[in-house]
Amino acid sequence: MRAADTTGRSAGDDPFDEGGTGILRQPMAVWATAGASVVAFMGIGLVDPILPSIAKGLHASNSQVSLLFTSYFLITAVAMLVTGFVSSRIGGRKTLLAGLALVVVFAALSGTSSSVGELVGFRAGWGLGNALFVSTSLAVIVGAANPIGASRSDSARGGGGRRAGSAAAILLYESALGLGMACGPLLGAVLGDMKWRYPFFGTAVLMAVGFIAITALLKEQPRPARKTSILDPLKALGHGGLASAAVSAFFYNYAFFTVLAFTPFVLDMSPYKSGGVFFAWGVLLAVFSVLVAPRLQERLGSLKVLGGSLVLLAADLVVLGYGNHTTAVVCTILSGAFIGLNNTVFTELALGVSDAPRPVASAGYNFVRWFAAAAAPFLAPKIEEWTDIHVPFVVAAVAALAGAAIVAVRRRALTVRAHDLEPRHATEDGVSVFAD
Repeated sequence: MRAADTTGRSAGDDPFDEGGTGILRQPMAVWATAGASVVAFMGIGLVDPILPSIAKGLHASNSQVSLLFTSYFLITAVAMLVTGFVSSRIGGRKTLLAGLALVVVFAALSGTSSSVGELVGFRAGWGLGNALFVSTSLAVIVGAANPIGASRSDSARGGGGRRAGSAAAILLYESALGLGMACGPLLGAVLGDMKWRYPFFGTAVLMAVGFIAITALLKEQPRPARKTSILDPLKALGHGGLASAAVSAFFYNYAFFTVLAFTPFVLDMSPYKSGGVFFAWGVLLAVFSVLVAPRLQERLGSLKVLGGSLVLLAADLVVLGYGNHTTAVVCTILSGAFIGLNNTVFTELALGVSDAPRPVASAGYNFVRWFAAAAAPFLAPKIEEWTDIHVPFVVAAVAALAGAAIVAVRRRALTVRAHDLEPRHATEDGVSVFAD
C-alpha cells in the first residue's frame, strides 16, 4: 500500500471504493446532521443575490450591506473558542440543537429588520448559532460515520476502515457545504425576487425542520474524558502544522469571501440572474470538493493540489477583476472549482495535521480563518471606494498567492503521516460511534 500523504489517504482508503457507495452507507443520524448542515451553509450565500435589493430596501450603501457578512463571521470566529467549551460540558447533541435554535430565532428576526443596523445585529446572533452548530456537526459526522471495509474491532485500533470512514465523512460534510453554497443563492433568488425579507423567513423554517430531525434521530454522544477549556483551541495552534494550515487558510478565505460578498455588486444583476450565477458556482464547488479533490489528492498529493489550486484561483481573480461583464460571470462560476478543491484539502489538513483532538483542532483553525471571512466583505467595498473596482480583486489574488506561498514554505510542517495519529484522534475526540 502506498504511504499516506498529508491527509492520510492511501490507495486503499478511497471512500468511493466498493462500487462508489462508501460515502452513502451512513446512519440516519449522520444524514440528519448533514441535512441540517446543508441549510446552515445555505445561510452563508443566501444573501448574495439580494444584496443590492437589501441595500435599496433599507437605503444603505454597499459597504453597509457588506457588514451582513462581517458581523456574521466576526462572531463566528470568536465563538469558535467557546464551542468546544460548551459541547464538552453539555454534549454534542445539545450543542447542535442550541445552535439550530439560535439560527431559527435570529434568521426570523433578520426578516423583520427595519434598518441595516438591526439586520447586521441579527446576523451576528445568527453567526453565533451557526458557529455552535457547524463546529460540532463536523465532529459528529466524522465520529458517527460508518467505517468502510473494516470491522468495528479494526476501527477501534485505528485501522484502514476507520480512516476511509473518516475520509468519507469529511467528504459528506464537504458535500453538505457545497450543496448549501449552491442552493443558498438559488433560494435567496427565488424568495428574494418576491421580497428581500422572505429568504430569511425561509431559512428559519428549514432550520426548524433540521432541529426536529436531529431531535428525533440523533442520540447523545459520549462526553470527552477531559473537558475542553476556552484556551485549548489557541494552545492547539502552537502546533506548527496546524498554525500553518490556519494562516494559509486565512489568506485563502480572504480571496474566497471577496468572490462571495463583493462580486454581486460588480455583476449588478437581478436576483434571479445573480442566483443562477452563484448556483452554478456552488455546483462546481460541490463537484470539485467531493468528486475531483480526492482523486487529484491520490494522484498528486494534497499539498500540490492545494498550492496549485490557490495559484489558479489568484489568476482567475485577476481576470475576473479586469475582464468585461461576460468574463466576470464566467470567472465567478469557475472560481467555484478552485474553492471546492481548497475547502476539502484545508479541512482534511486541519483535522489530521496535528495531534490535537479533532474538535479542538477544528476550533483553533476556524478561529483564525473566519477573521478573513469577516474582513473581506468589509474591506473590498472600501478598497473600491479608495481606488477603483479592479483593485479589490488584485488584493484578493495577492492573498491567494500568500496562502500558496505558506503551503510551499511550510511544506515540512504540513506533511504528516496522518494514519499514525488516527488512534489518538479516535480515543480523544469524544466523537466515537454513538449512532445506530
